[in-house]
Amino acid sequence: MSKYLSASLMCADLTNLRGSITELEKAGIDYLHLDIMDGSFVPNITLGFDLVNAVKKITDIPLDVHMMVNQPSRFIPMMNLDEKDILCVHYESDIHIHRTLSQIKDKGIKAGLAVNPQTPLESLEYLTDYIDMALVMTVSPGFAGQKLFAGAERKVTKARQLLDELGCKAVPIEVDGNISLENGRKLSKCGAEIFVLGTSSLFLKNKSISEAADDFRAVL
Repeated sequence: MSKYLSASLMCADLTNLRGSITELEKAGIDYLHLDIMDGSFVPNITLGFDLVNAVKKITDIPLDVHMMVNQPSRFIPMMNLDEKDILCVHYESDIHIHRTLSQIKDKGIKAGLAVNPQTPLESLEYLTDYIDMALVMTVSPGFAGQKLFAGAERKVTKARQLLDELGCKAVPIEVDGNISLENGRKLSKCGAEIFVLGTSSLFLKNKSISEAADDFRAVL
């Protein structure tokens, strides 16, 4: 089972984003994770669509865009993404979420579906034809620095079992929220394949990004 690192740009040095992305390229990071928050679906506002498009222009690293917004279907046309990129939306964010996922796939983009800590995994069951990735949130979305929620390992394990039983072994599970080295090691054993890394493991004061990335890969 392959493992992939997705660097959270929300945790990078936004005053020197190009420099941070160059460091991430040198570290062999697999995805750049961009959190889009609207202050409504989650109680925070972060990166915007213009930044997504700007980042797309300056790097070949695929983008992993995580939309924590209400009615994300309104904003999909605003992003210049392609078949290398992932665009992930939350189960609760649109009333007819399968239409939103179809809209993403119709643009040739990989579609991800995110489930919050309290969202039942059964929400994935009838949407597997529309998704290329499942994101299991390991904290409540909205802010960095939270503790891993108590049921995270159990939920990732059950998500992997469910997808496998539905014939979706090729659909990877991404985990996002306090992915430290220790939590990454545990969740990797549960079946997680894509790890969103921020201040808990990648953007550290006492290590370079390359050193931190190597240390994380070593525990998977």
